[in-house]
Amino acid sequence: MSVETLRWIGGRPGHVRMIDQTRLPLERVMVDIATVDAMHDAIKRLVVRGAPAIGVAAAFGVLLDVQHRDERDREDVLGRVRESAARLASARPTAVNLFWALERMVARATRDHASGAGILDGLFEEARAIFEADREICRRIGVEGAQLLRDGATVLTHCNAGALATADYGTALAPIYVAKDQGKRIAVFADETRPLLQGARLTAWELREAGIDVTLITDNMAGRVMFEGRIDAVFVGADRIARNGDVANKIGTYSVAVLAREHGIPFYVCAPLSTFDAKIEHGDQIPIEERGEEEVTCGLGRRTAPEGVRVYNPAFDVTPARLVTAIVTEAGLIERPTRARVDAVLRRGGVL
Repeated sequence: MSVETLRWIGGRPGHVRMIDQTRLPLERVMVDIATVDAMHDAIKRLVVRGAPAIGVAAAFGVLLDVQHRDERDREDVLGRVRESAARLASARPTAVNLFWALERMVARATRDHASGAGILDGLFEEARAIFEADREICRRIGVEGAQLLRDGATVLTHCNAGALATADYGTALAPIYVAKDQGKRIAVFADETRPLLQGARLTAWELREAGIDVTLITDNMAGRVMFEGRIDAVFVGADRIARNGDVANKIGTYSVAVLAREHGIPFYVCAPLSTFDAKIEHGDQIPIEERGEEEVTCGLGRRTAPEGVRVYNPAFDVTPARLVTAIVTEAGLIERPTRARVDAVLRRGGVL
Protein backbone atom coordinates (compact mmCIF):
# COMPACT_ATOMS: atom_id res chain seq x y z
CA MET A 1 0.00 0.00 0.00
CA SER A 2 1.16 3.51 -0.76
CA VAL A 3 -0.75 4.92 2.22
CA GLU A 4 0.66 4.75 5.75
CA THR A 5 -1.90 6.23 8.10
CA LEU A 6 0.17 6.39 11.29
CA ARG A 7 3.21 4.89 12.98
CA TRP A 8 5.41 5.29 16.02
CA ILE A 9 8.66 7.15 15.33
CA GLY A 10 11.79 6.47 17.38
CA GLY A 11 12.13 4.24 20.37
CA ARG A 12 11.56 5.46 23.87
CA PRO A 13 10.97 8.34 24.02
CA GLY A 14 9.29 8.69 20.63
CA HIS A 15 6.29 10.28 18.93
CA VAL A 16 3.53 9.47 16.45
CA ARG A 17 3.64 10.48 12.80
CA MET A 18 0.34 10.42 10.90
CA ILE A 19 -1.14 11.65 7.68
CA ASP A 20 -3.39 14.67 8.24
CA GLN A 21 -6.62 13.47 6.69
CA THR A 22 -8.21 16.93 6.89
CA ARG A 23 -5.74 18.08 4.21
CA LEU A 24 -6.49 15.35 1.68
CA PRO A 25 -6.82 15.13 -1.28
CA LEU A 26 -5.17 18.45 -2.14
CA GLU A 27 -2.16 18.00 0.14
CA ARG A 28 -0.47 14.90 1.53
CA VAL A 29 0.90 16.25 4.81
CA MET A 30 2.43 14.24 7.65
CA VAL A 31 2.09 15.65 11.17
CA ASP A 32 3.98 14.70 14.32
CA ILE A 33 2.00 14.17 17.52
CA ALA A 34 4.03 14.35 20.74
CA THR A 35 1.52 14.86 23.59
CA VAL A 36 -1.72 13.31 24.78
CA ASP A 37 -3.52 16.65 24.28
CA ALA A 38 -2.33 16.80 20.68
CA MET A 39 -3.55 13.22 20.14
CA HIS A 40 -6.94 14.06 21.68
CA ASP A 41 -7.20 17.01 19.29
CA ALA A 42 -6.13 14.89 16.29
CA ILE A 43 -8.85 12.32 17.02
CA LYS A 44 -11.53 14.94 17.70
CA ARG A 45 -10.73 17.01 14.59
CA LEU A 46 -10.53 13.89 12.34
CA VAL A 47 -6.84 14.32 11.56
CA VAL A 48 -6.94 10.59 12.25
CA ARG A 49 -10.28 8.79 11.81
CA GLY A 50 -11.72 5.37 11.17
CA ALA A 51 -12.48 3.10 14.11
CA PRO A 52 -9.41 0.81 13.95
CA ALA A 53 -7.00 3.72 13.33
CA ILE A 54 -8.52 5.63 16.25
CA GLY A 55 -7.87 2.61 18.48
CA VAL A 56 -4.21 2.45 17.46
CA ALA A 57 -3.85 6.22 17.86
CA ALA A 58 -5.35 6.08 21.35
CA ALA A 59 -2.92 3.34 22.43
CA PHE A 60 -0.02 5.45 21.16
CA GLY A 61 -1.55 8.49 22.89
CA VAL A 62 -1.26 6.81 26.29
CA LEU A 63 2.42 6.14 25.58
CA LEU A 64 3.01 9.79 24.71
CA ASP A 65 1.79 10.85 28.12
CA VAL A 66 3.67 8.34 30.27
CA GLN A 67 6.85 7.49 28.37
CA HIS A 68 9.05 9.79 30.47
CA ARG A 69 7.86 8.40 33.82
CA ASP A 70 9.87 5.18 34.14
CA GLU A 71 11.65 6.46 37.25
CA ARG A 72 8.40 7.16 39.09
CA ASP A 73 6.73 4.69 41.41
CA ARG A 74 4.08 2.26 40.29
CA GLU A 75 1.05 4.18 41.62
CA ASP A 76 2.21 7.44 40.03
CA VAL A 77 2.55 5.83 36.61
CA LEU A 78 -0.66 3.86 36.93
CA GLY A 79 -2.58 6.99 37.91
CA ARG A 80 -1.22 8.83 34.90
CA VAL A 81 -2.19 5.97 32.57
CA ARG A 82 -5.76 6.17 33.83
CA GLU A 83 -5.84 9.96 33.44
CA SER A 84 -4.51 9.73 29.88
CA ALA A 85 -7.03 7.05 28.96
CA ALA A 86 -9.92 9.12 30.35
CA ARG A 87 -8.73 12.18 28.42
CA LEU A 88 -8.50 10.28 25.14
CA ALA A 89 -11.83 8.51 25.70
CA SER A 90 -13.57 11.90 25.68
CA ALA A 91 -12.47 12.67 22.11
CA ARG A 92 -15.28 10.81 20.29
CA PRO A 93 -18.18 8.70 21.63
CA THR A 94 -19.26 6.23 18.93
CA ALA A 95 -16.26 4.21 17.64
CA VAL A 96 -15.84 1.42 20.17
CA ASN A 97 -12.26 0.63 19.09
CA LEU A 98 -11.19 3.81 20.91
CA PHE A 99 -12.46 2.47 24.22
CA TRP A 100 -11.34 -1.10 23.49
CA ALA A 101 -7.73 0.01 22.93
CA LEU A 102 -7.72 2.24 26.02
CA GLU A 103 -9.16 -0.56 28.17
CA ARG A 104 -6.37 -2.84 26.92
CA MET A 105 -3.73 -0.27 27.85
CA VAL A 106 -5.18 0.32 31.33
CA ALA A 107 -5.56 -3.43 31.92
CA ARG A 108 -1.95 -4.03 30.89
CA ALA A 109 -0.76 -1.30 33.23
CA THR A 110 -2.59 -2.75 36.21
CA ARG A 111 -1.35 -6.34 35.93
CA ASP A 112 1.88 -8.11 36.81
CA HIS A 113 4.29 -5.16 37.15
CA ALA A 114 5.75 -3.97 40.44
CA SER A 115 7.39 -0.74 39.23
CA GLY A 116 6.78 2.29 37.02
CA ALA A 117 9.49 1.12 34.64
CA GLY A 118 7.85 -2.29 34.38
CA ILE A 119 4.49 -0.74 33.57
CA LEU A 120 6.05 1.29 30.76
CA ASP A 121 7.75 -1.78 29.29
CA GLY A 122 4.39 -3.52 29.20
CA LEU A 123 2.58 -0.53 27.69
CA PHE A 124 5.06 -0.24 24.83
CA GLU A 125 4.63 -3.93 24.16
CA GLU A 126 0.83 -3.64 24.27
CA ALA A 127 0.67 -0.66 21.91
CA ARG A 128 2.93 -2.40 19.40
CA ALA A 129 0.72 -5.49 19.66
CA ILE A 130 -2.42 -3.44 18.93
CA PHE A 131 -0.75 -1.87 15.89
CA GLU A 132 0.59 -5.14 14.46
CA ALA A 133 -2.63 -7.01 15.17
CA ASP A 134 -4.61 -4.40 13.23
CA ARG A 135 -2.36 -4.89 10.22
CA GLU A 136 -2.81 -8.67 10.33
CA ILE A 137 -6.56 -8.43 10.93
CA CYS A 138 -6.99 -6.14 7.91
CA ARG A 139 -5.33 -8.74 5.69
CA ARG A 140 -7.50 -11.53 7.08
CA ILE A 141 -10.69 -9.52 6.56
CA GLY A 142 -9.49 -8.88 3.03
CA VAL A 143 -9.02 -12.59 2.32
CA GLU A 144 -12.44 -13.46 3.78
CA GLY A 145 -14.20 -10.69 1.87
CA ALA A 146 -12.42 -11.27 -1.45
CA GLN A 147 -14.19 -14.61 -1.68
CA LEU A 148 -17.44 -12.66 -2.09
CA LEU A 149 -16.14 -10.78 -5.15
CA ARG A 150 -16.17 -12.30 -8.62
CA ASP A 151 -13.87 -11.13 -11.38
CA GLY A 152 -15.39 -8.04 -12.99
CA ALA A 153 -17.55 -7.10 -9.98
CA THR A 154 -18.48 -3.51 -9.15
CA VAL A 155 -18.75 -2.49 -5.50
CA LEU A 156 -20.40 0.53 -3.92
CA THR A 157 -18.88 1.83 -0.69
CA HIS A 158 -19.78 4.63 1.70
CA CYS A 159 -17.41 6.85 3.70
CA ASN A 160 -13.81 5.59 4.03
CA ALA A 161 -12.95 2.20 5.49
CA GLY A 162 -9.66 1.68 3.73
CA ALA A 163 -6.00 2.05 4.58
CA LEU A 164 -6.62 5.58 5.87
CA ALA A 165 -9.00 4.19 8.49
CA THR A 166 -6.66 1.48 9.80
CA ALA A 167 -3.00 0.56 10.11
CA ASP A 168 -2.97 -1.36 6.83
CA TYR A 169 -5.41 -2.49 4.08
CA GLY A 170 -8.54 -1.23 5.77
CA THR A 171 -11.77 -3.09 6.42
CA ALA A 172 -14.37 -2.48 3.70
CA LEU A 173 -11.68 -1.81 1.08
CA ALA A 174 -9.48 -4.73 2.14
CA PRO A 175 -11.44 -7.30 0.07
CA ILE A 176 -11.03 -5.05 -2.97
CA TYR A 177 -7.26 -4.80 -2.48
CA VAL A 178 -6.92 -8.55 -1.91
CA ALA A 179 -9.11 -9.30 -4.94
CA LYS A 180 -6.88 -7.07 -7.03
CA ASP A 181 -3.81 -8.93 -5.71
CA GLN A 182 -5.54 -12.14 -6.81
CA GLY A 183 -5.83 -10.81 -10.36
CA LYS A 184 -9.53 -9.95 -10.25
CA ARG A 185 -10.82 -6.85 -12.01
CA ILE A 186 -12.82 -4.85 -9.45
CA ALA A 187 -14.44 -1.44 -9.94
CA VAL A 188 -15.79 0.82 -7.20
CA PHE A 189 -18.48 3.49 -6.95
CA ALA A 190 -17.62 5.72 -3.97
CA ASP A 191 -20.35 7.73 -2.27
CA GLU A 192 -19.25 11.31 -1.65
CA THR A 193 -20.36 10.96 2.02
CA ARG A 194 -21.65 14.30 3.21
CA PRO A 195 -21.14 16.47 5.12
CA LEU A 196 -17.37 15.93 5.44
CA LEU A 197 -16.89 14.18 2.08
CA GLN A 198 -14.79 11.27 3.31
CA GLY A 199 -15.74 9.30 0.20
CA ALA A 200 -14.73 12.11 -2.15
CA ARG A 201 -11.67 13.31 -0.26
CA LEU A 202 -10.32 10.02 1.08
CA THR A 203 -11.76 6.90 -0.58
CA ALA A 204 -11.53 8.23 -4.14
CA TRP A 205 -7.98 9.44 -3.46
CA GLU A 206 -6.90 6.21 -1.80
CA LEU A 207 -8.33 3.96 -4.53
CA ARG A 208 -6.70 6.02 -7.27
CA GLU A 209 -3.38 5.77 -5.42
CA ALA A 210 -3.83 1.98 -5.43
CA GLY A 211 -4.71 1.79 -9.12
CA ILE A 212 -8.34 0.76 -8.55
CA ASP A 213 -11.05 1.78 -11.05
CA VAL A 214 -13.13 4.25 -9.01
CA THR A 215 -16.12 6.44 -9.90
CA LEU A 216 -17.28 9.15 -7.50
CA ILE A 217 -21.00 9.84 -6.98
CA THR A 218 -22.95 12.02 -4.58
CA ASP A 219 -24.84 10.23 -1.82
CA ASN A 220 -28.23 10.79 -3.44
CA MET A 221 -27.11 9.02 -6.63
CA ALA A 222 -26.69 5.61 -4.95
CA GLY A 223 -30.26 4.54 -5.66
CA ARG A 224 -29.93 5.49 -9.31
CA VAL A 225 -26.78 3.46 -9.96
CA MET A 226 -28.37 0.49 -8.20
CA PHE A 227 -31.52 0.85 -10.32
CA GLU A 228 -29.35 0.91 -13.45
CA GLY A 229 -27.84 -2.45 -12.47
CA ARG A 230 -24.32 -1.07 -12.03
CA ILE A 231 -23.71 -2.41 -8.50
CA ASP A 232 -23.01 -6.05 -7.61
CA ALA A 233 -22.38 -5.61 -3.88
CA VAL A 234 -22.10 -2.98 -1.16
CA PHE A 235 -19.12 -3.06 1.21
CA VAL A 236 -18.99 -0.73 4.23
CA GLY A 237 -17.09 -0.55 7.49
CA ALA A 238 -18.40 -0.11 11.03
CA ASP A 239 -17.68 1.98 14.11
CA ARG A 240 -19.59 -0.17 16.60
CA ILE A 241 -21.60 -3.39 16.26
CA ALA A 242 -24.17 -4.46 18.84
CA ARG A 243 -24.53 -8.01 20.15
CA ASN A 244 -27.49 -8.66 17.84
CA GLY A 245 -25.62 -7.52 14.71
CA ASP A 246 -27.00 -3.96 14.42
CA VAL A 247 -24.26 -1.79 12.88
CA ALA A 248 -23.33 1.83 13.60
CA ASN A 249 -21.43 3.42 10.74
CA LYS A 250 -21.05 6.79 9.04
CA ILE A 251 -24.30 8.70 8.56
CA GLY A 252 -25.99 7.59 5.34
CA THR A 253 -25.06 3.92 5.66
CA TYR A 254 -28.60 3.00 6.74
CA SER A 255 -30.00 4.63 3.60
CA VAL A 256 -27.59 2.65 1.42
CA ALA A 257 -28.61 -0.58 3.17
CA VAL A 258 -32.31 0.10 2.55
CA LEU A 259 -31.60 0.81 -1.12
CA ALA A 260 -29.52 -2.35 -1.42
CA ARG A 261 -32.34 -4.44 0.04
CA GLU A 262 -34.86 -2.88 -2.36
CA HIS A 263 -32.64 -3.73 -5.34
CA GLY A 264 -31.63 -7.22 -4.20
CA ILE A 265 -27.97 -6.29 -3.77
CA PRO A 266 -25.91 -7.97 -1.01
CA PHE A 267 -24.87 -5.59 1.77
CA TYR A 268 -21.64 -6.54 3.55
CA VAL A 269 -20.15 -4.98 6.68
CA CYS A 270 -16.40 -5.48 7.19
CA ALA A 271 -15.11 -5.07 10.73
CA PRO A 272 -12.66 -6.59 13.21
CA LEU A 273 -13.94 -8.35 16.31
CA SER A 274 -12.74 -5.34 18.33
CA THR A 275 -15.58 -3.31 16.76
CA PHE A 276 -18.22 -5.51 18.42
CA ASP A 277 -19.49 -4.19 21.74
CA ALA A 278 -20.60 -7.23 23.73
CA LYS A 279 -22.06 -4.94 26.41
CA ILE A 280 -24.61 -3.48 24.00
CA GLU A 281 -27.57 -5.68 23.10
CA HIS A 282 -28.96 -3.73 20.14
CA GLY A 283 -28.34 -0.64 18.05
CA ASP A 284 -30.67 1.67 19.97
CA GLN A 285 -28.13 1.60 22.82
CA ILE A 286 -25.21 2.82 20.69
CA PRO A 287 -24.26 6.45 21.48
CA ILE A 288 -24.40 8.58 18.34
CA GLU A 289 -21.96 11.47 18.06
CA GLU A 290 -23.41 14.83 17.04
CA ARG A 291 -20.96 17.26 15.50
CA GLY A 292 -20.91 21.03 14.98
CA GLU A 293 -23.39 22.81 12.75
CA GLU A 294 -20.60 24.42 10.72
CA GLU A 295 -19.85 21.07 9.08
CA VAL A 296 -23.26 21.35 7.42
CA THR A 297 -23.65 25.10 6.96
CA CYS A 298 -20.07 25.78 5.81
CA GLY A 299 -18.95 22.36 4.70
CA LEU A 300 -17.68 23.31 1.26
CA GLY A 301 -15.42 26.16 2.30
CA ARG A 302 -18.07 28.87 2.31
CA ARG A 303 -21.48 29.30 3.86
CA THR A 304 -24.17 27.35 2.00
CA ALA A 305 -27.10 27.80 4.40
CA PRO A 306 -28.96 30.79 5.88
CA GLU A 307 -27.58 32.35 9.04
CA GLY A 308 -29.42 31.13 12.11
CA VAL A 309 -30.98 28.03 10.55
CA ARG A 310 -31.28 25.05 12.94
CA VAL A 311 -28.96 22.15 12.13
CA TYR A 312 -29.08 18.49 13.14
CA ASN A 313 -25.75 16.77 12.44
CA PRO A 314 -25.49 13.16 13.66
CA ALA A 315 -22.18 11.67 12.51
CA PHE A 316 -23.45 8.07 12.46
CA ASP A 317 -26.59 6.02 11.97
CA VAL A 318 -27.53 2.43 12.80
CA THR A 319 -28.29 -0.22 10.18
CA PRO A 320 -30.51 -3.01 11.58
CA ALA A 321 -29.04 -6.50 11.39
CA ARG A 322 -31.96 -7.64 9.20
CA LEU A 323 -30.56 -5.50 6.35
CA VAL A 324 -27.04 -6.98 6.60
CA THR A 325 -26.22 -9.89 4.29
CA ALA A 326 -23.09 -10.76 6.26
CA ILE A 327 -20.50 -9.24 8.58
CA VAL A 328 -16.97 -10.02 7.41
CA THR A 329 -14.54 -10.48 10.32
CA GLU A 330 -11.05 -11.90 10.77
CA ALA A 331 -12.70 -14.97 12.32
CA GLY A 332 -14.99 -15.59 9.35
CA LEU A 333 -18.38 -14.49 8.05
CA ILE A 334 -21.45 -13.88 10.17
CA GLU A 335 -24.21 -14.49 7.62
CA ARG A 336 -27.65 -12.99 8.31
CA PRO A 337 -26.42 -11.84 11.73
CA THR A 338 -28.36 -12.67 14.88
CA ARG A 339 -27.39 -12.62 18.55
CA ALA A 340 -26.58 -16.35 18.44
CA ARG A 341 -24.48 -16.11 15.30
CA VAL A 342 -22.59 -13.06 16.56
CA ASP A 343 -21.89 -14.79 19.87
CA ALA A 344 -20.60 -17.90 18.08
CA VAL A 345 -17.99 -15.90 16.15
CA LEU A 346 -17.06 -13.80 19.19
CA ARG A 347 -16.46 -17.01 21.14
CA ARG A 348 -14.42 -18.44 18.27
CA GLY A 349 -12.34 -15.26 18.24
CA GLY A 350 -11.83 -15.32 22.01
CA VAL A 351 -13.87 -12.18 22.67
CA LEU A 352 -16.49 -13.95 24.83
